[in-house]
Order: sequence, then C-alpha cells, then structure tokens
Amino acid sequence: MPSTSTTAVFPSVEEVAKSPAFSTAIWQLEPHQSGLLPVAAGRGGPVNISWEVHGDGPVKLIFICGLGFFKTAYQRQTMHFGHIHGSKYSVLVLDNRGMGGSSKPLVRYSTSEMAQDLLEVVDHIGWTSPQQLHVCGISMGGMIAQELGYAVPERISSLSLVCTAAKIENTTSFAENMVNRITMLLPKSPDRSIQYAAKAIFPAAYLAEPDNAVVPDESIPRCKIPAGGYGKFRNNYERFAAQEIRKQQDKDGFTKKGFLLQLIAAGWHHKSPAQLKELGDKIGRERILVLHGTDDRMISTPHGRKLIEYLRPGQGLIVEGLGHAPINERTHWFNELLESRCSLGEKLSGR
Repeated sequence: MPSTSTTAVFPSVEEVAKSPAFSTAIWQLEPHQSGLLPVAAGRGGPVNISWEVHGDGPVKLIFICGLGFFKTAYQRQTMHFGHIHGSKYSVLVLDNRGMGGSSKPLVRYSTSEMAQDLLEVVDHIGWTSPQQLHVCGISMGGMIAQELGYAVPERISSLSLVCTAAKIENTTSFAENMVNRITMLLPKSPDRSIQYAAKAIFPAAYLAEPDNAVVPDESIPRCKIPAGGYGKFRNNYERFAAQEIRKQQDKDGFTKKGFLLQLIAAGWHHKSPAQLKELGDKIGRERILVLHGTDDRMISTPHGRKLIEYLRPGQGLIVEGLGHAPINERTHWFNELLESRCSLGEKLSGR
C-alpha cells in the first residue's frame, strides 16, 4: 500500500486554511509602542520602517527578521519576553525594508543598509546608552546583526547569531548546488512553495509532530483573545503553513519584488575573517553566541562552524538535530538560552 505519511504531514493549502485554528495563527499581541519611521535620508530614502516595542522593562532586546520574515515570525519570543516578562524586557521587532508594513523601494538592498535602518529606529526610541542592546538575529537577520555590531560595537551588550553566516558559500557538490539554485528560483504553486520552505527550514520529524506552540490565553498581558481562544493545529507543519499562507495573503506586505531584493542582500553579505576578529575584539567575545544546527538545510552547518572559528565567541553551539528555526523547534530551550545571554551581558555591563 502507498504511504500516507506525506499527506498527513503536508496537507494542502486549502485544507490548512479550513482548520478552525487558521484564523488565530497570528497572535494579537498589543505593543507598548509602535510606529512607521522614515529612515535612510541621504541613503536613497525616505524608507518607512514599521516597528513595535513590546514590554517596558530595562533590558533592551532586539529580534532581527530573516529573509521574507514579518515581525510576527517572532511572536513566541515577543510574547515570552515582551508580555509574560514585559516588566523585565523591552522587545523591539521590525519589518526590514522589503517586507510587511515597511517600504519596498526598488533599489539595491544590503545587510549593512538594513542595519543602518534598524539603528535609526533604535536611536528614535532612545536606546542609545553604551552596552545597552541585546541583539538576536536569525539567518539574514544574523547577517544584519553582524553589520549592526560592526557599526556600533560599543552599544552591544550581547550578540546572538543564530543559523547564519559570514557569507554564503557553496558547501555541496557543484551539481547539488546548481539543482538547489534552480529549484529555489522555479515558479511553484502555493502548496509546493510552502512545502519546499518547510523541508528546508525544519527537520522532517519536527514537521510531523503535534503542534508544539504554547498559545496565548487570558493570563497573557496585553493580548487580545479571540472568541473561542487561540486554536491548535494537528502538527507543526500545519502551523508553519498557516503562518505562511496568512503572510502570502497580504499582497501589499509580501511581494516577489521585496523578497528578491532581500535575497540579493543576503546573498551578497560578506564579513571577512579579519572583520569578524575585529567584531569579536570590539564587542568582547564573551558577549557573543553563535548557534547552528546539524539539520539546517537553509544555511548549512559549515557556515556556523566557520563563524565560530573566526569569531571565537564566548558560546559556540552546533546542536545535533536542530534545523533553521530554533525559535519554533525548541522555543522553551531557545528562550532560556537567550535569557542567559541577556543576563550575562547585563552582568558584564555592570547592571
């Protein structure tokens, strides 16, 4: 008999959209501050950046979005740090240029330009003290985090570089690399597009497991609870697919142009070994975390190993079985890890 496991793990877009939980896939977390800030004057701007701050605590934590992310991609961390522990943390999330509520100018994007966009938002909200910023970036967000740290090392309290690279290199055979590139660029149906992304980001076993999200309830401050509460999906694939579908339904927020311009920025990001050494020297290596998984098929594990080799961070973790999105795969573990990095940064800064 033919296997039914693929069908069970990868229901169609239509099936996912019919789930009772579909309308509640994006959590209604009310920010303490929000805005649309014009940035990049003299850098081809103005470019409007959509930003939110959740929580009003003294520890200033920034989550930087990866390729094609909306700021809601970090909703599990936003809820944990900015709502459950909002008296301790203030959490900044924003849509990078090209995505979500931010402008999508038709110009050459770079990770250094996006870091400057972020820095202008940080200055605007008054996070300007020395060694005040706890910065966490995943994938392209980790590249932007490198650029931010390189630009203002004296303002960094902790720097967490997750599933990212100093530059994208070919770590496979020529034939496999060409197949991957062609596959990524081929037009796909929504079903194939979401399945392709899911398989690259997450380990297959994780996708098949029951939905691991701890959804908001009435105990969460500043969170609107819909009638019937926040629903659960049958498995982790369905939750990922639902968030992707919701994102792609936003025709103004998610555009092919914006995605490709961000892809160019990520593809051309480059920090040399000498620059990484300088980054470590100026920030302080004990303040830096590099985290990568052995099952990351979006940015392969050798990229993480090279970052660890060149940066020599205070904590370098290559985690067996981890994919490209620990914020979802191992949410509780990841949040605790980040809490420890923030605590260390605060201690090193004398706070």
